[in-house]
Amino acid sequence: MNADAVSTEDPSSPPTVPSTVVWCCGRPYVLEGRAGRARWMGTDYRGRPEALSSAELQRRGWSHRRAS
Repeated sequence: MNADAVSTEDPSSPPTVPSTVVWCCGRPYVLEGRAGRARWMGTDYRGRPEALSSAELQRRGWSHRRAS
């Protein structure tokens, strides 16, 4: 691979690899790959299951690391 090659993936976009864990609003979310559509699964502030799209996760703000 050329070291000068420019990545086409937007660094502000969430990852696309299934089973990846990211943090959003202080809670972990895991990417579940489903036939036709992937979704980010986590819990809301009451501990109830919550599914987010990649666009929603990006809008809310996400990180690879938990905020301290």
